[in-house]
Order: sequence, then structure tokens, then C-alpha cells
Amino acid sequence: MRALALALLLLLSASGAVARVSADAPVNQALVLSGRPAATLTEYRFFRDARAREPNAGVTPYDLNTALFSDDAVKFRYVYTPPGAAARYNADGVFEFPVGAVLIKTFAYPADARAPNDNIRFLETRLLIRQRNGWAAYPYVWNEEGDEARYTPIGADIPVERVNEAGARIALTWRAPNRNQCAGCHMSAGALAPIGPAARNLNRDYPYADGGANQLTRWVERGHLDAAPAGAPRAAEAFNPASGSLEARARAYLDVNCAHCHNPAGPAHTSGLDLRSANADATSLGIFKRPIAAGRASGDMAYSIDPGHPERSILLHRMESLDPGVMMPELGRQSVDARGLALIREWISEMNAPAPGVPPPH
Repeated sequence: MRALALALLLLLSASGAVARVSADAPVNQALVLSGRPAATLTEYRFFRDARAREPNAGVTPYDLNTALFSDDAVKFRYVYTPPGAAARYNADGVFEFPVGAVLIKTFAYPADARAPNDNIRFLETRLLIRQRNGWAAYPYVWNEEGDEARYTPIGADIPVERVNEAGARIALTWRAPNRNQCAGCHMSAGALAPIGPAARNLNRDYPYADGGANQLTRWVERGHLDAAPAGAPRAAEAFNPASGSLEARARAYLDVNCAHCHNPAGPAHTSGLDLRSANADATSLGIFKRPIAAGRASGDMAYSIDPGHPERSILLHRMESLDPGVMMPELGRQSVDARGLALIREWISEMNAPAPGVPPPH
């Protein structure tokens, strides 16, 4: 849905249906490297129009095989790298981006999810800018008219009314994070870092305005990436059974939604869980792993994952909770990801449980 919506937005902008800022001015690289946030998103000139529908030269849209759940919001992602500076390919993790690179992500909702390409309201745009001393996160909140996004370091509460795919009316308050909260997810080894743009997540086709193409190949063609080996890894799509096994899809979901914190260098490393898709250790994955602390957050259950028993697995207990002291992820959602919950429940259900009379490991 995200890619189709973006394709429609590009078509509208090309037809002149949105107000244009400048067809000639390049991205404001001096501002990108200034070390200070612009007052408005427009000042960076990442887009040719004030409504951020048409990316400027050097700015390329992209999508991920599996996306982080954010209360069913639509996300529009773009990458920018300075001319002549490409990210360094890495088969195992996030690419090493050059100074001056920018990752752009806009969160939005269509008025009615049954018509996902109509009446799309932009809520906020988050920038991750690779500066000389590391990454910086800048949040921009859109006005009600949708023609300006202003830098809002303290975050914002944005009332939203929409209709979901089942036709139900939903009212929620979208919480745009403040700058400090960005580090809650984007922290690795004590420093701010991107999460999604890794080979396994980007290795897929995208419906560009000039035709579909593999994203890694297109990134190389446009100078964003230095190489794209033919054997690049490709993650399964969590909700596409044709893309991989149940286990591969469940692991891909956990990798995107949980592993940015639950890894040896992440903010939640003290939990002892490592939910990265590459982790082959059953215990740190959660199988028969006892919690660090008992109590309400663990639901008085014995294991993070109890094979064959999702109803006895702490992982499911925390995913299905909306209690701030229990829920995981603890940031970025106000609702339960029903599809994600069903996927992980099925995965745990089909794991081999201990044979009758054989106690689990201690």
C-alpha cells in the first residue's frame, strides 16, 4: 500500500496538482551539513513541492521488505546522499552512510484505509542526518493544511480520525516524539544510528516513476550505494507467505520490530534477548529463556518463548499488552499489531514442545 500511495503522489505532482517550490534548486547541502535543524522542512529542498510529494534530484524513494508497526500509519521513505558520496555496502547490517547523507521518513494516514491512495494526511516527517560527528535526528510536524512542516524538538500530540480497513472509525492521538525519544529506538553502542536500510531489508523491487526496479541496483545507479552484489541477502516479508517459511517471516518481523533494542549493543541488551534475524542461539532468541525479573511485565510466566505454548510465552504477553509497564515495543504504538501478533503466535505454536514427561531446560 505504501509504494502504491507514493506512486500516486508522484503522478499527482508531475501533473501539477501540488504547489511547486522550485524545479531547479538542488538540495541545500550547506544546510544539511550545518549541524543545526532548519525551521521548516522546505528549507532543505528535499522535495520540489511544498507538500513533499515530489522528491528532488538526488532524493530517491524506497521501501522495506518488512516495516516497523506504527499504529498502521503509512510511511514514505527517501534517501539522499551528496553527489559523489555513496554509502558503503554491508551484507550483514545497516550500510555505512557518508557525511551529508539523509534518511527521510514521513508518517501519514489516508482518511479511509479502504481507499489508501485518497485523502492522505501527512502527520510528521523525521530526518536522520549523517553529520561530521555522527547522526542527528530532527522531527518536523505538518500543519493542518499539509503545506508546511515545522521543526518541533519537543514533539507533538496530533488528533487523528480515520477509517480502518474494516470500515470502523478510529480516533487516536498521534504522538510525534521529541528529539530525545528518537534515541529510544535509534541507539546502537551508545550512538544514534539508522535501523532499516540494510541489504536484507532493501533487496526488493520498487515501482519507481520510470518503472519497477530492484532497490539495491537503483541505489547504485543513482550513486547512493557503492555496490550491490548479486548474492545480496533478502529478508522475508513478514505477511507474505510466498516470501519465505513461517520461521523466516516471524524472525523478519522480530528483527524489524524488536531487534533494534534487543541485541547485544542495543538499549535493551540487559534483557539478554537477541532478536536479530541472524542470531542462531536459541536461548538468547528467547526459547526456554527465563526472564531477568519476574512480576507483572513477565505475566508470572516462566519463559520468553515456551515452544508450542504461545499462551505461556512472555514475548506474546508483552506484544498483546497496552499497559505502559508491560507492552513491547514500549514506544511508537498505541494499539496492538493484530497481524504481527497472529504471526508470532502461529510461529510459537508450531515450535516443537518438549516430549511428555521431559522437563524443559533450567
